[in-house]
Amino acid sequence: MPDTASGTTTGTAAGPATTDTTERDLVPPTRTSRAPRPAGAAAALRGLAGSLIVSCQALPGEPLHGADIMARMARAAVAGGAAAVRINGPDDIAAVRQAVTVPLIGLWKDGDEGVYITPTLGHAQRVADAGADLVALDATGRPRRDGLSLATTIEALHRLGIGVLADVSTHEEGLAAAAAGADAVATTLSGYTAGSTQPDGPDFALVASLAAALDVPLIAEGRIATPAEAARALALGAHAVVVGGAITRPTAITERFAAALPRVAGPRATAAPEPSAGSGPTAPTPSVPSPVTRRTAEEPTV
Repeated sequence: MPDTASGTTTGTAAGPATTDTTERDLVPPTRTSRAPRPAGAAAALRGLAGSLIVSCQALPGEPLHGADIMARMARAAVAGGAAAVRINGPDDIAAVRQAVTVPLIGLWKDGDEGVYITPTLGHAQRVADAGADLVALDATGRPRRDGLSLATTIEALHRLGIGVLADVSTHEEGLAAAAAGADAVATTLSGYTAGSTQPDGPDFALVASLAAALDVPLIAEGRIATPAEAARALALGAHAVVVGGAITRPTAITERFAAALPRVAGPRATAAPEPSAGSGPTAPTPSVPSPVTRRTAEEPTV
């Protein structure tokens, strides 16, 4: 994966080593006032009020990994009613940008420990350059990989006209992210940091508390698995709802179904043998009706 945290290039026979623009170079040397929030980000967020955002992601090693597959997944989500999509990585973002016209929330997962969701200003720029309308990044209290503060990172992105969705894990982090200038806050990381609560399902308490306290839109995200849970998040004050694995991760969905089915001991039942010639009459085989699937309004359409 490209090292976006460093702009250094090695020297060649044609000349000495040069240094390109780095994250720190992009930060204004003096800041008398915070850069205004981008108008485009505000407009995109207004259009998402009360809507469903679908996260279409597949990591390396997963069967659906690939930009072309994620583009098709995004098209399927939009055809089903998604008002926006959340996409990981510059390649997938670029492919999805060509496939759909709805707002695209971009991020870049780099690593799997600490701050790995768009961990540097350079990552955020690449995400925006690939076609994201909003850039989602880790806005927890943990140190960012490039050493920049959250406020400095957001201000630098705003000066470039890039809107920011702050992924947080606690109420305090949500308030701090809004104060740092984030255009919206999401509960994405609740349950995934040491300092956050560890609920089995959605963190509805965090959704309710932040929705009541913030002056920017609150996006509910994290372990939302059914239409009823999505509707509840909106009723608690969320501006919009992100659903990912319950819609776009068939391996995880299959695992849930498989785990819920009873394990029957013994060999599988086999068809009865054909009667041999000259044998006596046999009892008729009972007719088994075909199963009928009934879906209720509360059942997830996976």
